[in-house]
Formats: sequence, structure tokens, C-alpha cells
Amino acid sequence: MNNAELIERMADDARPLFVSAEAVRTQSDWPLAIAKLRHAYSSPHSHREVPPRTIARGAHGWLRTMSAIPNDSRFMGAKIFGIGTRRMVNYLIVLIEQDSGLIAGFVDGGAVTAIRTAATSALAIDRLSRAGSLRVGMLGSGEEARAHLAALAAIRPIDSLSVYSPTPARRNAFVSQHGAQHASSAIAVDTREAAARDCDVLIAAARSHDETPIVTSDMLEPGKLVVSIGSTMPEQREIDVSVVAGADLIVCDAVEEVANETGDMLAARDAGIEFLPKMISLNGLMAGDHDSLVAQSRHILFKSVGSAFQDIVIAELAYQEASRTGMAVQFPFEFHTKYA
Repeated sequence: MNNAELIERMADDARPLFVSAEAVRTQSDWPLAIAKLRHAYSSPHSHREVPPRTIARGAHGWLRTMSAIPNDSRFMGAKIFGIGTRRMVNYLIVLIEQDSGLIAGFVDGGAVTAIRTAATSALAIDRLSRAGSLRVGMLGSGEEARAHLAALAAIRPIDSLSVYSPTPARRNAFVSQHGAQHASSAIAVDTREAAARDCDVLIAAARSHDETPIVTSDMLEPGKLVVSIGSTMPEQREIDVSVVAGADLIVCDAVEEVANETGDMLAARDAGIEFLPKMISLNGLMAGDHDSLVAQSRHILFKSVGSAFQDIVIAELAYQEASRTGMAVQFPFEFHTKYA
């Protein structure tokens, strides 16, 4: 059988599968997701495997594409999503077999995005924070906040949780529904400053509606780790320039994209703050390249924009679990396949 015949047979035997958001959430396993990312980030990767994302901009919206080929993975793939006039969004992750080059599946990227973001943050927190149980301050009460709390609780005991979001009913509901489940003590507080007080880790999991920074340097004592996940584009803001100025170490999941494409860092650059010498990659951190820097740093910022590298690792895990449990749905069609 020649290569063309082999590919045709593979296409006949394996139509693409669809993994829904419900299936992704149902199959989510926080310790396993974090372990997968820990393994993936411990091996070096470069722009060849994880190229910069691209953003196409039109008169009324934008379209982002992100691609990656993780080492030691079955799949390579890409995530695509856009924002239009009506401000609605779907996320799609396409998984392609590294061996055959054929499309194997489509995964709802919305659920994957929350899981991979929180699992990556938990991985960084576990590496950057002091050993033992943690006191957590949470800014936000939405899906990202819920995911971050669950991910962190899966690998560390949480002694206390303080939650602030602008709507009292939502922060009270968050504490009632999720705080008691994951923390020894949980309270809703009336200000951002109260949430930041007496915590080891401050997680910014929601931007303000007018893009006013929600974390300022006067909220931070030496030794407090700040996690910022919400400013991923030039027009978005989450942390004040004073936080960037005061940080002696900035860990990034994508250094160049954080430095050049996030509103927080662009504002810091405009303010004359030199931050590039303080920036290191999460990949380098997990590979053990920066242990001495971490040990001597008192003000550490973890700044995440997300990457297709994380998306594909977690989407592959969701695909495998959904296939195993029968929650993946096979498409009733075949792609045209040819030998390249």
C-alpha cells in the first residue's frame, strides 16, 4: 500500500470528532491538567513550535489565530476566535495528527481556555510561591476566578480566601458556592485593597469595564505574588504601571507577546519603565534556568496572555478523555484527503 492509499484508508476509518464544552468540563481533571502542562513546559520550545499569534483587524472587530506543535504530543493544532459588532465569541480548537497530518477533531475552545489559563497559573504559583498552604486574594467572581480557585486548590491547601468583585451579590455567591468548597476560610470583601490584604497570592481574574487597572503597587507587600491574566491586547488594562515598576521579576508564558502586545506593558513602556531585563519565560522557569532569580526576588509578577501551546496540551487531554468515555461526537462527513 502506497502513502496515498494509506492516507485514504486512515481518512475512511477515522472521521473527525467534536468535543463540546460540556464534555470538556465534565472530563476536566485539575491535577492531571497541571501535570500535563508541567511536563510540557519542562521541555524547551521555541518560536518554531509556538509562533506568535496573529490578529486580523477590521472596521468593526478582530480575528485571532494561535498555533502550536507541542513536543511529545499526538496533536498539533490551532485556536481561532473573533469579536464582531455584537461582541459575541466562540472559540474553536482544531487538532491535527502530527503523524498523518489529518484533522482528528474539533474542540470547543471556550471551556479549554478557562482550564488551560487556570492550570498554567496554578503551575506558576506552585513554582513561585512559598511552600505549604496559601492565603489567596481573588479579584473577580466569574468563570476565570472559579477555574483559578479550583486549579490552585487541586495542588495546594488554601487556608483563607478573600474575594472582591464590583457586584456584592456575585462575590457573596462566589464565596458561598466555591469558597467553602476549596478554602478553609472564605469571605467576600468590599474593596480590592481588602482582598489583597494579608494574602500570599493575589489573582487578578477580571478587568474593570472601563479598563482602569485593578491592581496597584500600594496593595502589595514584599513576598506577595501577583497573577495577572486579563490584559492580553493593547487596549486592555489590568495592573497599574507602578506594579510593573516595583516588580523585580516578571514571569511570562509568552515574553514577547506580553512585552509588546498587552496594554499593561505598553503603558509601562510609555511611562519610561524598563522592564525587559526583569522578564523571564515560564518555559525557562520550569526548566530550572532561573532558580537563583526566584530565590532572591521579593516582588514577583506572573503575567499570562495564554498560548496555543497550552490550548493544544489541554485540548488533547479533553479529546482523549471524551473519546474514552463516549462523550466525543463523530462528524457525519469526511474531509477530502490528498497526499502532500
